[in-house]
Amino acid sequence: MRDLKVPGQRHPEKAHRPDNVQPKKPDWIRVKAPTSKGYFETHKIMREHKLVTVCEEAGCPNAGECWSQGHATMMIMGEVCTRACSFCNIATGKPPEDLDAFEPGRVADAVQKLGLKHVVITSVDRDDIKDGGAEHFAQTIRAIRHRSPGTTIEILTPDFLHCDPEVLEVVVKAKPDVFNHNLETVPGLYPEVRAGARYFHSLRLLQRVKDLDPSMFTKSGIMVGLGEDRQAVHQVMDDMRAAGIDFLTIGQYLQPTPKHHAVDRFVHPDEFAAYERAAYGKGFLMVSASPLTRSSYHAGDDFARLQAARNAKFA
Repeated sequence: MRDLKVPGQRHPEKAHRPDNVQPKKPDWIRVKAPTSKGYFETHKIMREHKLVTVCEEAGCPNAGECWSQGHATMMIMGEVCTRACSFCNIATGKPPEDLDAFEPGRVADAVQKLGLKHVVITSVDRDDIKDGGAEHFAQTIRAIRHRSPGTTIEILTPDFLHCDPEVLEVVVKAKPDVFNHNLETVPGLYPEVRAGARYFHSLRLLQRVKDLDPSMFTKSGIMVGLGEDRQAVHQVMDDMRAAGIDFLTIGQYLQPTPKHHAVDRFVHPDEFAAYERAAYGKGFLMVSASPLTRSSYHAGDDFARLQAARNAKFA
């Protein structure tokens, strides 16, 4: 039995790689350890419902802040991913179990108990399942709608790379409010950062969501500090806008362990501000760009702003 708390067992494909130096973080990256009552109450609900969160599995620096407010990004379909991206801290390998048919109901119950107005649901990649987990996403969305009809739902999906194209329709027909799939980095870095994925496939996935349901908000994000240059980031913005993506997130890559992809540099907050201005100039409805930005950081507040931006655009 693997112990996922042991780095060598959590990421067996990385165990024999040479270590990459982890540079000291600048002041603008540092966050305080969580101590609030709200944080521990959220933690208790997650454990009682036997739910996995990407906040914990990916080592998100904002977990303390979000959990203190009762917000958590739930990760469905297990805690072991069939991909082995060099940036990611989620455990990798062959998932030890089939999908849990009762998980959508547990997620819906937790959303109701937390009183969430907006929830983010993500997952590991499950290339071992024929539909990549598309029906499981749809069941989870329907379960939340049944228990908490006033809650808006944002999903952060895999790329369904090895599935029939029709599986995307299953997810879109379930009517999430926001469909998010992260490009993660610029195309030139895919072979070393996201080797199991394809940049233009991911881009086309988001474009097809708009084709299937033009009213659905689409969202995608990238990390910086992996070795990209500014020109490549601006090209990704242009590609996203050509695919009709509404909401862009840009955050600083943080190296989980010495075995993961090295941090090329810590991008200064002023550069993030410049990316945000440029992105708005290219036509995005909503942009979040800062060192600590993550896909689901402040997702509820950002969704309200996203709706307001669309209403203002078409007023």
